Amino acid sequence: MALENIKPAKNSVRSIKRVGRGQGSGMGKTSTRGGKGQTARSGYSQKIGFEGGQQPLQRRLPKIGFKSRVVKPYVINVDKITKIATLDEITKLSIRSVHKYPSQTNKIKLIGKNVKNIASKIRDDNITVSGK
Repeated sequence: MALENIKPAKNSVRSIKRVGRGQGSGMGKTSTRGGKGQTARSGYSQKIGFEGGQQPLQRRLPKIGFKSRVVKPYVINVDKITKIATLDEITKLSIRSVHKYPSQTNKIKLIGKNVKNIASKIRDDNITVSGK
């Protein structure tokens, strides 16, 4: 098949709209811009999302999507999970052996009345205890 014979379908291609070329063209005088006013002037551009004075959609909808960058630790109460107090040394792996916590956890905080007694057993920088 020769490429010379390829043509667009009948009536599928239109000539460009040439505005401002006299009254006989049907697009003279106001050049398809209507009457007077702001929209008829050159340089006019409507604000994105403008709805003619009605409250725009992006302002009607509630704000969503805040995500805090502060990393909160996973908190374990030692008084409730007593097996942690019986461990020889406290690391993330040793806590994992006695208590399940989420895999994406980076920091662990131990709380409870007896937490000061086991503070000396901690061998991991990512594990802290409550209190001073």
